[in-house]
Amino acid sequence: MTLWVDIARVAIVLNLVLLAALGYVWGRNLMEFRSKHTLGLAMFVAFLFLENALAFYFYNLDATLSVWVTSIPSIAQWSMTVLRVCETGGLLFLTWVTWD
Repeated sequence: MTLWVDIARVAIVLNLVLLAALGYVWGRNLMEFRSKHTLGLAMFVAFLFLENALAFYFYNLDATLSVWVTSIPSIAQWSMTVLRVCETGGLLFLTWVTWD
């Protein structure tokens, strides 16, 4: 395993935790207000959670894909990790704004 893949795995888990927190808040808001805006936020968090759950499966649990991810060139690993870390940064900011 490489450092880039390990960083991506940590970012994926952190994304799932942040999305669960956002889903909790936005889901409660949807039940209370029943507006299109809160529905959009709830759908956003649901789709992004699904995407990160699949990434978690690919990076950690699937025997074929986890080997593939660790054996591709490091520039590809770096690129995938940068995207995951940028997503984590965006979710951290969004969570901070939501809970403030």
